[in-house]
Amino acid sequence: MKIHHLRNATMVIETKDKVILIDPMLGKRGTAGPSFTFFRYKPKRNPILDLPENAMEIVHKTTHCLLTHLHPDHLDKAAEQFLKSKNIPIICSVKDEKILLKRGLNVSQVVNYWKSSDFLGGTIEGIPARHGYGFVAKPMGNVMGFYIQLPNEKTIYLSSDTIYTQAVDKVLKQYKPDISVVASGRAQLDLFRPLLMTMEDIVKFVKNAPDKVIANHLEAVNHCPIAREELTSELSKKGLIDKTYIPQDGELMVF
Repeated sequence: MKIHHLRNATMVIETKDKVILIDPMLGKRGTAGPSFTFFRYKPKRNPILDLPENAMEIVHKTTHCLLTHLHPDHLDKAAEQFLKSKNIPIICSVKDEKILLKRGLNVSQVVNYWKSSDFLGGTIEGIPARHGYGFVAKPMGNVMGFYIQLPNEKTIYLSSDTIYTQAVDKVLKQYKPDISVVASGRAQLDLFRPLLMTMEDIVKFVKNAPDKVIANHLEAVNHCPIAREELTSELSKKGLIDKTYIPQDGELMVF
């Protein structure tokens, strides 16, 4: 299995003849949307940097697209145009199907929470995700993580934009994924508590993951203050860096 980290949560999984694009934000710097904060962090239009040079060459190989939720840093206008132009089959949460169909996208499969269904010769299961601590999670809306088992490949858990919950703990400890992906930017708006795991919970996630971890959602949108260097330092102090990939944009990981 090859996994390309492109930017933020956008990644591409290559497995045999299938190429799965995940949470595409494909627009140029500043085109996905306005700043998510105005006084907590310096306001900048998102994304705050361009895709790496090799990104679209990889994206154009896409055979399927997997969406965890519909926030613009996971599905922007440029991505919608690409998916429509190629009529790419989309796999999403049962709760997102109607909106995506209304936007003219080709929804080929919907996934339910805690239910395993056929997926590219293997299986996919929807895992609950909670996009924030406390009250803020409700307006953040529906989010779904995915646990994926493909034939003769490593199992992968895409936890998506979530805090550390009982559902996350259950997947890490009971499903024992070979690869676990954690959104690590500790996103936060001007008001309310963080939208993603605190550093303490990222450390807990990595510690409880049975095998390799990929940390993404870093240094691409203005409301995510944790940088790769800070995360590397913290995980090194805790003796967890050897099991963690903190990829640069455009980096290829082979499993």
